[in-house]
Amino acid sequence: MKFDNSFSFACIVCSVRGTIERYKKASATSTNAESVSEANTQFYQQESSKLKRQIRDIQNLNRHILGESLSSLSLKELKNLESRLEKGLSRVRSRKHETLFADVEFMQKREVELQNHNNYLRAKIAEYERAQQQEPNMMQQGNVCETIASQQYDRNFFPVNLLDPNHQYSRQDHTALQLVSCYLSDEVVWIAEIR
Repeated sequence: MKFDNSFSFACIVCSVRGTIERYKKASATSTNAESVSEANTQFYQQESSKLKRQIRDIQNLNRHILGESLSSLSLKELKNLESRLEKGLSRVRSRKHETLFADVEFMQKREVELQNHNNYLRAKIAEYERAQQQEPNMMQQGNVCETIASQQYDRNFFPVNLLDPNHQYSRQDHTALQLVSCYLSDEVVWIAEIR
């Protein structure tokens, strides 16, 4: 029995020790969670104050760049600001010149394109004016040709269709067919004249 009592005592001791260990772990976790929460709060407060300081410094720098609030600066800070401004101004001028040169180059190319287009349009206008001047000459030539042709047709026109198989012709009719050329602009028009 003694053995049983010592065994049960050992189990109770183990059980108590396990409970105590579990309690310690639970309390440590809760304190860890609280300490983590406090650490996070402190970290974010520090970060917030750093960011506020940086924002304030950037705003002051912007005012200094604009030439405002310079009375608080020392001679060394003023020289530093001046050299930074000169470097920045140099970069701005360089970029401005690059942009101007690019614009001038584009305008020169555009000028050449417009000049070529202008020359093309002038050539078209000249071609149109030549055509307009030649048109009365062509009309005059056409009228001469028409009068000649109409006179010839009035005098020599044979009204029947020579290719009509149903028509009986007298065998004594010997008609001569003569081709007359008439020039209309670049084309030659052939007119058949019957004699």
